[in-house]
Amino acid sequence: MGYRLSKTGAGELFRKWTRQYDVFGPKRMEGEGCFSDTDIIRYEKIDSLDEVEWDRKSDYPFKEALLAIDETLFYFTEDETTVPKGPDKDRLILLRACDLNGVRRLDQIYLQNGPEDFYYKRIRERTKFILMGCSKTCENGFCVSMGTNKCDGYDAYIKVAGDAVYLDIRAEELDPYHEDKAGRDGEGDGAAAEGAPVVMDVVPDFVTENKEKVLLPKNLSNASFAKPIWQEYGSRCIGCGRCNFVCPTCTCFTMQDIFYRDNPKAGERRRVWASCQIDGYTDMAGGHGFRKSQGDRMRFKVMHKIYDFEKRFGYPMCVGCGRCDDVCPEYISYSNCINRLAKEEDAHEK
Repeated sequence: MGYRLSKTGAGELFRKWTRQYDVFGPKRMEGEGCFSDTDIIRYEKIDSLDEVEWDRKSDYPFKEALLAIDETLFYFTEDETTVPKGPDKDRLILLRACDLNGVRRLDQIYLQNGPEDFYYKRIRERTKFILMGCSKTCENGFCVSMGTNKCDGYDAYIKVAGDAVYLDIRAEELDPYHEDKAGRDGEGDGAAAEGAPVVMDVVPDFVTENKEKVLLPKNLSNASFAKPIWQEYGSRCIGCGRCNFVCPTCTCFTMQDIFYRDNPKAGERRRVWASCQIDGYTDMAGGHGFRKSQGDRMRFKVMHKIYDFEKRFGYPMCVGCGRCDDVCPEYISYSNCINRLAKEEDAHEK
């Protein structure tokens, strides 16, 4: 159901949503960037559409609204364990097409890759997604090359243009106007009463071309794991893991057991975001470890995104958001790496 609302009407609708849902969206955090005079855009609970950053891609993805960075799985004592209850309210998440395609990747890992993940599932089942359109390409993004510039599985679409707000609401529970459609249909572009919706067709804005273009290699094999390119990139990587933390589809985590000071026989087990790029991530009991060099870690990350995942599930893990290129302190370009792989594989085939 498509509508045009005034900002006043959209504000009233948003307040209705917040009574039932916790709403998360990309929000500018002033002075909280890497340096004291820089901002950062990340996902936080929002109370107004005015808090949403509409014109710039978020520095961190929607993922932390579904998967807490630091999540308690259960509390324990000597005698029992207790699983904490889930969120009190359902959730709405505002996100762009590339990130909504990222939800599909998370669902694949947590819900369709063996036994379902209980903690992810209980939040995912209570979450709806509101699509934010993209009228122009972002810096370093290559979603068109990955086929993730468009999406269809949203519950609502929202666009703010001047004093008007355009909505395409597909989930009936988000649409307080659906019962009044007959009375408002046909008003077209005429002026509506203050706050009243005008029924109309609303089509999402999708990017059709990026500055950055990526050609996925089509001839990767196990031999591709031995290419010199990995050591070349590994010599530049410092293993900070920032590329993993800003990626909407990375799912690596580690476990931490916390013992309370006042009672060392009680505590909690936490699941915490981790990175396959940092030293020690693959360490095992007995001092054994895999992928000890940065080149090996770089190889694992890239090949998992565009080869291993696709070989198993039929589509690449990467959605082309470009955040890894944005955040790398060593200016390592993931997209350039993929293009080089494609060029080398093509030359090898010839």
